[in-house]
Amino acid sequence: MGETRNTRTGGQILVDALRVHGVDRAFCVPGESYLAVLDALHDAADAIELIVCRQEGGAAYMAEAYGKLTGTPGICFVTRGPGATNASIGVHTAFQDSTPMILFVGQVARDQVEREAFQEIDYRRMFGPMAKWVVEIDDAARLPELISQAFHRAVNGRPGPVVVALPEDMLTDRVAVADAPAYVRADAYAGAPQLAALQALLADARRPMVIAGGGGWSAATVAALQTFSEAFCLPVAASFRCQDLFDNTHPHYAGDFGPAASPKLIQRVKDSDLLITIGARLGEMTTGAYTMIDIPVPRQKLVHIYPSGEELGRVYHPTLPIQATVRGFLTPAAALTPLGGIAWRAWTAAAHADYRDHLQHPLIPGAVQMGEIMAWLRDHLPPDAILTNGAGNYTAWPQRFYQYRRFRTQLGPTNGSMGYGVPAAISAKLAHRDRTVVAFAGDGCFLMTGQELATAAQYDARVIVLVVNNGMYGTIRMHQERTYPARVSGTGLTNPDFAALARAYGLHGETVTETAAFAAAFERCERAGTAALIELRIDPEALTPKLSLSQIRAQAQARGA
Repeated sequence: MGETRNTRTGGQILVDALRVHGVDRAFCVPGESYLAVLDALHDAADAIELIVCRQEGGAAYMAEAYGKLTGTPGICFVTRGPGATNASIGVHTAFQDSTPMILFVGQVARDQVEREAFQEIDYRRMFGPMAKWVVEIDDAARLPELISQAFHRAVNGRPGPVVVALPEDMLTDRVAVADAPAYVRADAYAGAPQLAALQALLADARRPMVIAGGGGWSAATVAALQTFSEAFCLPVAASFRCQDLFDNTHPHYAGDFGPAASPKLIQRVKDSDLLITIGARLGEMTTGAYTMIDIPVPRQKLVHIYPSGEELGRVYHPTLPIQATVRGFLTPAAALTPLGGIAWRAWTAAAHADYRDHLQHPLIPGAVQMGEIMAWLRDHLPPDAILTNGAGNYTAWPQRFYQYRRFRTQLGPTNGSMGYGVPAAISAKLAHRDRTVVAFAGDGCFLMTGQELATAAQYDARVIVLVVNNGMYGTIRMHQERTYPARVSGTGLTNPDFAALARAYGLHGETVTETAAFAAAFERCERAGTAALIELRIDPEALTPKLSLSQIRAQAQARGA
């Protein structure tokens, strides 16, 4: 016994490291490959809440949503092989969304490596293209060092996911080693010459535009962006699914990019003479498949602020590249003042007027009018309500027709990952039990992770889920009708009674078949005392807010598709 008095198992060292780094919640699906960690978490239950999920994809989504919501790494534990492959969807989401996250994966024992042991995978090769860093820790004495590195890599530069593989036998080794200190954030700041160059570019501009997006934001940087915008009367648009970075009711807000972007906003970017992009990569979804801005040299002058140098000049040649974190740029930028007069006040006012026009909802086929429902939610939900969604045509409704007024009230995957909305909502509700959390899901989207309603029930996460049910994979059907009209293949769905399914989990369930019934159903969900679900039965013809299924098919047939 004397020789183990000052030693700890690898599992204990790991959990102690999580405590040092401020982890208060972790998401998991248990596995025999990391039993020593689960045992150590038993002793740390007063400090780290362990949320047991129903599938590793749901657990990884919850960790990603936690990282997005808090700005600190979301923590997920899964077992080797199938557990890791299931969880990879959350890692890819975190990578494209620039979300800090650490996925811990059990691994085969060290003496079994390269034998294709039970569930063995080389995680460096598997996760290499979709993670910032992948490490396998073979020596328990190095756990404090390498876990510290994992946290530093996850949050610094461009935030993102880190994958840590944990050989099963390493976790039971006993060693004597000191803990490393808590991780430290490192900000890269914009320099005085760069800020002076930005002021000069603004002095020469007549039609400037700010695009805000990416990771690494906080309530303080959102406030600094508003200060910067107001000092220079700059219109601000949001990159894809980053609408909560600027108050949508502010007179300088110009709208957001993505599939639901306003044609007038897209034209306004093309007509601008100065683009100031803060934190956004200017990826495919934000730029309309790279058609909105010329490659490699934009017609506009481009100021691109980004925390890691490899993104600057990657697609677009910037007039002024600034390698800085969002905080490192906006903290000094918020103190800048114009060098002369502001010639674009009417331009900014017109941009917001265009946004307001785009907010008007159309009539769609059927008895359930999603536009009216979104208008009611805009008026009814408190400003700090959190809305989540996965992927599909239904996301146009919360994306285009809701107004996000505060930071981190929108959680959506920029990689277009289905199934994200329900797990993300549960994670958000666990983090903010006092706030209203509403998950939007399509029928196909919901059934990818809908079993996590059991997690919501277990931990009393009182989310409200809106399932927009049109009996199909709507986005794919839309593309199918555009390319192969009237040749339906692989997109039809036969669904359960979603409200009855919710009740089977011990939750509150409602079915809405006409618009007038929605408000009362939602208010009953708010009073239910459990998580709740409303199934919205949408006419299959209501394929998009703009065009019906028949209209899309007719257009395709007219052009000979």
